[in-house]
Amino acid sequence: MRTTTLGRDGPVVGRLGLGAMGLSYRYAPASRSRGEAVALVRKAVDLGVNLVETAGAYASGENERLIGEAIRGRRDEVVLCTGGGLLGDLDGVLRPAGGPRALRAAVDDSLRRLHVDHIDLYLLRRVDPGVPLEESWGALAEQVWAGKIRMLGLPVVTVQEARAAEAVHEAAAMAAEVSLFTRCGLDDVVPYTVQRRIALLAGAPLGRGLLAGALSRYDDLPLDDWRRTQPRFAPRAIRHNFALTQAVAQVAARHAVTPAQVALAWLLRLGEHVVPLPGTRAPHHLEENLGGDRVRLTEQDLTDLEFLPYPAGAPEV
Repeated sequence: MRTTTLGRDGPVVGRLGLGAMGLSYRYAPASRSRGEAVALVRKAVDLGVNLVETAGAYASGENERLIGEAIRGRRDEVVLCTGGGLLGDLDGVLRPAGGPRALRAAVDDSLRRLHVDHIDLYLLRRVDPGVPLEESWGALAEQVWAGKIRMLGLPVVTVQEARAAEAVHEAAAMAAEVSLFTRCGLDDVVPYTVQRRIALLAGAPLGRGLLAGALSRYDDLPLDDWRRTQPRFAPRAIRHNFALTQAVAQVAARHAVTPAQVALAWLLRLGEHVVPLPGTRAPHHLEENLGGDRVRLTEQDLTDLEFLPYPAGAPEV
């Protein structure tokens, strides 16, 4: 796998990471197996994935506990990314919690659940509208100086906000939902991350599964799947959005690859600093996703994908 560096002088990571949220949170929780999830993370590391992303708010900390178990004995092989600034409720709603006291507690809780003595990359997951960004960022900078965190990452913010935060402490990464279906803000965010040598971590790079081409109907979703509550997966919207994926499938057919691999290859073309974080619970999909690094899109492919219409329904929250 090709590699890149987190920030100016951070660790070397593979161009494709692993987003762990779906292993224990939001996507059909009744069908999950903890043992299979742990095995999948370990398989990802075996295959060369070294950036693993989780968060304290995922399943009330259970996702971090799972990752901690999975990397036990292999800590040196993993660049561990987690984050705070959000509180997760049993109803799946995430609420901002960016006060200094809450963030300090969140870091300590993450260290305990992950069974590690430091976190490689800690993301501020969301700007709390009730707390100045510089105050939240400063509280996390203190944790860097205390040796609990190596590097910090921003959520999606304006360029002005990013500069204000970096006046307090530099950012090694910015995390955003980015895919062929979610391209808002790229004109501003990508140039800034390139200029500042900040890694862009692309979450939900497969459009929560839509871009893989496997979801064509609302009824394809399990009854306990969080996506049933999201506008892009409403019955009429999902039919419309599935039709859009046929353009991706046509590009995939030219290369004898899958739509998911094309969607990931498109993201990788945005810049060497872009690191998609696809998530999956299936080992064969894990291997399929990693194949996206080998797809080389042509100018015709890129033109066809550039004019892909925006999907129906607002982005997920």
